[in-house]
Amino acid sequence: MGTGDEVQHFLSTGEHDAHCRAWPGDRIERERRAHEELRQSLVAEVQRRTAALGAEERLRGIDIVSLTRLKVEPMVRGLFPVPEQGAILSLLEKSVVFLTPANIAQVLRESSWLSTAWDLANLYLLSVGAELLGPEAPQLLGLSEHTTCYVSLAYFDEASPFADYLVHEAAHVFHNCKRRTVGLPETRRREWLLDIDFRKRETFAYACEAYSRVLDAGRNRQARIAHAEEYAACAAPSDERVSVSEMVELVREAAAARNGWKHILARCAPPTRAATQTSATEVTTTLRHDP
Repeated sequence: MGTGDEVQHFLSTGEHDAHCRAWPGDRIERERRAHEELRQSLVAEVQRRTAALGAEERLRGIDIVSLTRLKVEPMVRGLFPVPEQGAILSLLEKSVVFLTPANIAQVLRESSWLSTAWDLANLYLLSVGAELLGPEAPQLLGLSEHTTCYVSLAYFDEASPFADYLVHEAAHVFHNCKRRTVGLPETRRREWLLDIDFRKRETFAYACEAYSRVLDAGRNRQARIAHAEEYAACAAPSDERVSVSEMVELVREAAAARNGWKHILARCAPPTRAATQTSATEVTTTLRHDP
C-alpha cells in the first residue's frame, strides 16, 4: 500500500504497519515520517468531523484539580496509610484530562502510542456527538495511560447514580504507577502503588467506581447497604472483562465492611505475592455503558 492507503487504513481502524514500509528512508526515518503523518491526519480528520458542531467549552468555571481531589480523596484515604496519602493525592489531582475542543489536537499529537491516539480521537468524537472513525471504534468514556486519566465531557451529563468514570480511571493509576514515581520507598515486593491481579484490574476499577457512589450517598452502614442493593438491581457494565454477578457481590460486601476500599483491594489482589507483575505502560479504558 502507498502512504495514502496507509493513512486511510489507520484512520478507519487504528492499525498501521509497524515497519512503516510505505514511507521512504531508513527504519528510523520511516517511523518518524509515518508517525508524524498519521498523527497529523488523525488531528485533521477529527477537526473535519467536528467543524460544524461548534466549540462549546464545558469546563468554563470548573476547577478540575479541586473536582478530582474531591472525587478521589475517599478512595486514597481508604486504600493507603496516612504517610503516603499526600503524595498520591498530589499525583491524582493533576492526572485528569478532560478532552475538549481546546486540547484535543495537542493530546492526539503527544499521546505515547498511535493506537492510543486513535482511541482518544474516538472518545472525543463520541463525547461531542460526531461520527466515530470506523465501525469497530470502541465507545469509550475514559482511558488511562501511565498516570494520565483522559475523561469524556459526557462525564457532566452522566445520569446513572452509580457511574463515576473519573474515579474508575484514577483507580487504574494505582497499578500503572510505581511507588518511586511519587517519591515513596520501593522494595522488591512493593514496586507498584497497589498490587492488583492483572485479571482483576477492570473489576477493581468498576468496584471502586460503584462503591464511591454508594459511599457518597450512604452516610452510615445501613444506608450504604441499601444503596448497594439499588446497585445490584441495575448493575450492568457493558464490559466483557468483568462479571456482573461478581461486581454485585463485591459492592455488597464492601458496603457492609468497615473499610470497603480495603475489602475491594483484598478481593482483587494476586493469588500470591510472587505473581508476575506487568508493565506500567498498560493502557486501560472505560467503555460506554448501554442505557
